Amino acid sequence: MAAQPQAFTLKVPDQAIVDLRERLGRTRFPDQAPGEPWAYGTDLSYLQHLVEYWRSAFDWRAEEARLNAFPQYTVALCGIDLHFLHVPGKGPNPCPLLLLHGWPGSVFEFLELIPRLTDPAQFGGDPEDAFTVVAPSLPGYGLSFRPGQPRFGVEEIADCVAELMHDTLGYTRFAAQGGDWGASIASRLGYAHPERIIGIHLNLLAAVRRDQRAAADATSEEKVFFDELARWLREETGYQWIQGTRPQTLAFALTDSPAGLAAWIVEKFRAWSDWGCRERVHARPAPREYQPLLVQRRDRLIVLALLCANARAVADSGRADHRRPDGVR
Repeated sequence: MAAQPQAFTLKVPDQAIVDLRERLGRTRFPDQAPGEPWAYGTDLSYLQHLVEYWRSAFDWRAEEARLNAFPQYTVALCGIDLHFLHVPGKGPNPCPLLLLHGWPGSVFEFLELIPRLTDPAQFGGDPEDAFTVVAPSLPGYGLSFRPGQPRFGVEEIADCVAELMHDTLGYTRFAAQGGDWGASIASRLGYAHPERIIGIHLNLLAAVRRDQRAAADATSEEKVFFDELARWLREETGYQWIQGTRPQTLAFALTDSPAGLAAWIVEKFRAWSDWGCRERVHARPAPREYQPLLVQRRDRLIVLALLCANARAVADSGRADHRRPDGVR
């Protein structure tokens, strides 16, 4: 008999929030590295402003209420307690859709998207296009983590969410969408469970790297690409190596220091973002037209850091990359 989901409401204990604010207030900041801001990692001034906002102004209960507005559950699967949102679609025949977040990520990043998928008519769409959305917190991340639980790689996570969709929720076939680490999981679902998958949609494509030595006849555009790829591998993959080889060592620092955890996450989001005019967006004061976007972005980063800090899941999220120490995710 399949395990039965239990209704779940998120409520971080008051004392945990008090403790977090005290820790933030005791942050010891390093000095700023020489050269341009962000050249060697998170900018000191940016993080100081972020930490003070987190300590004195950020409203965790408001973010908590946003999540709790959606039906969410936990269920015992594959030796863990899996957390997930399950939001029925409003239409004649909603398509079951599995949404898979990445690293560093959480189900919070789907909260603006879910109503548009489940109730397209509310946004001027066709009810025929409605989806029923299932969005799990990936095993080892945020609300699907507890100390000592089994560590999962891509294959195990794919099997776990396939069991959730098919055995627990009763969907014979379903679609899957994934970004970042979720893209690898969605791809694995298409390979390992094709009979259950309607189709997959990815917003990160992992490809076999070409041997640059075999590209002597590369076009000028390809040479530019190879140069950009070499720079990216040299400058932007260090985190993969440490998380993929020594996640436990890293976990001591990031679990104990919320400011350190925020610096680790913020730097990656900045490096991976393309705002079209990044330097203006990160300038102080920011242009007026970007203020609402920046506030929302800042709050989402803090939610992610708080979930990781509260769940103490840093080592586990690193262990997901441990299966791929070459840095390919």
